[in-house]
Amino acid sequence: MNKIIVSIVLAIILVLGINKITDAIFYVEKLEKSAYQVDMTTTVSATSAEETNSGSIMVLFASVSAEDGAVVFKKCLSCHSIAKEGKNKIGPKLFGVLGRKAGSISDYKYSKAMVAHGKTWSFEEMNGFLIKPKDWIKGTKMSFAGLKNAKDRAAVILYMNENTDSPLTLQ
Repeated sequence: MNKIIVSIVLAIILVLGINKITDAIFYVEKLEKSAYQVDMTTTVSATSAEETNSGSIMVLFASVSAEDGAVVFKKCLSCHSIAKEGKNKIGPKLFGVLGRKAGSISDYKYSKAMVAHGKTWSFEEMNGFLIKPKDWIKGTKMSFAGLKNAKDRAAVILYMNENTDSPLTLQ
């Protein structure tokens, strides 16, 4: 028993001793400035300035198509279906989502936050949600990181607007 205790104590002393010795031998001074400089300049485009306006998504519709949206929507297919006869998956089916009240499909269990949100999915509402769902509706169970590119969001919204029996008018 004594040999085991002495071995453990010796191992601890050895590890701590080696650590102190290497710190003394290999002293590294902290640099005043980073050796690798990253250019952090950002450019503000006309569309990003327009995104802050409530009607900005309507402006972007002119530069995208529903076909572009079908390509971007592939990111959504793992959790949502878009077909008329589609089924709910991890997320609710999205056929006819625009113009529908949030959290209103009866055969899907929404988060309490989504049901309480209760707004109708307009172009602007969907645009805000798709930027980052967890920031738009606090407490939603949708774990998608969001679509940062405004044109991608506009294309997806156009695509969802085409996948309905009664599309919203683009005005």
